[in-house]
Amino acid sequence: MNYRAIYILAFSLGLAAVANAQLLVLSTEALERNRNAVRDHEARLEPSVKDLRKKADQLVAAGRLYSVIDKTQVPPSGDKHDYMSQGPYWWPDPSKPKGLPYIRRDGEQNPEIKTLSDAAAMDDMVGDSETLALAYFFIGDEKYAKHSSALIRTWFLDPKTRQNPNLNFGQGIPGISSGRGIGLIETRDLYRVIDAATLLERSGSWTKADQDRLKRWFAEFLKWMTTSPLGIDEADAPNNHGTYYDVQILSYAIYTGQKDLARKQIETSRARIRSQIEPDGHQPHELARTLSWDYTNMNLLGFFTIARLAEHLGVDLWNFEIDGRGIRKAFLWELPYLRDEKVWPYKQIKERKFSNSIAILRIAARKFGNPDHSRLADKLASIHGKGAFSLLTY
Repeated sequence: MNYRAIYILAFSLGLAAVANAQLLVLSTEALERNRNAVRDHEARLEPSVKDLRKKADQLVAAGRLYSVIDKTQVPPSGDKHDYMSQGPYWWPDPSKPKGLPYIRRDGEQNPEIKTLSDAAAMDDMVGDSETLALAYFFIGDEKYAKHSSALIRTWFLDPKTRQNPNLNFGQGIPGISSGRGIGLIETRDLYRVIDAATLLERSGSWTKADQDRLKRWFAEFLKWMTTSPLGIDEADAPNNHGTYYDVQILSYAIYTGQKDLARKQIETSRARIRSQIEPDGHQPHELARTLSWDYTNMNLLGFFTIARLAEHLGVDLWNFEIDGRGIRKAFLWELPYLRDEKVWPYKQIKERKFSNSIAILRIAARKFGNPDHSRLADKLASIHGKGAFSLLTY
């Protein structure tokens, strides 16, 4: 069947608006505006929907699910349901017997980390569940909702396959520790699963009981983040780790109805803006890294995500400044480099990545009211081969 015909069928069945529950980071307004445009067959969005359908169909055909119990190694707890990963920039010390303890080589990823499958599996689960939920929202085929729901249930809910709601063994270092608070950087995108589940709420494949159980999982994980030694340790991180700690606290607190905790965390986020962004907009902690471009963009996207989450609390961080420091200034500082008006002078030992840059530009176009940013995002996406269907979410 022609995909135009599928649009007509899907929308003639009266696809519901976004579920009553609030999306955390995705924009309800943008999604519904673009779905109406898809229904009206606006040519500008046809490549995006075609790309989304292709990816979603591939995922359904593959039928792959992910679980922490699939790893071959057993965590120190003896429970495969515990998430486990190794610090990516840590290598055997050639001067020591058996290489222990490992030593750090910033920006150089040790291929050993691939022998622990949880981090890659979680990333795939997040991306696949989100893609399929968006496909269900825009196209309306229940098969997408069914597989997205199965992915989320398998990782979080099914007693046989679920992850325990902790990160006690994240980013361990051989010869030094079995787990570190810094491992929480690996769960920084889990808010995308929450938004995916919200998009599925009108589906027959995702029930209220599923949503309630998912909320309980995140409530337990949030408790672990705020009370465990590792979680408390990460709360004090002065760079992108602290930024994404806030992203997670805000996401999970808002999702589980703990607004007081979320409001308290906003004050921490304001302090992070002051400590991480200079008055001219540069981010010294990220520029000091060997992958300075990647980390600068990653951290700015984290601050943009915090600003979006703050909207749920009636707080404007988009235009907030303290001592002349703010996330808008951080964006304006980077903009000449995105436009190729300036050459990036900081250390970057690998080819620059642009997926975060493109997302930043699309968000900035909407939040700061400048369509030039969106056109620049389109240009970068065409050069760097990023998926067209991301257009549907802005």
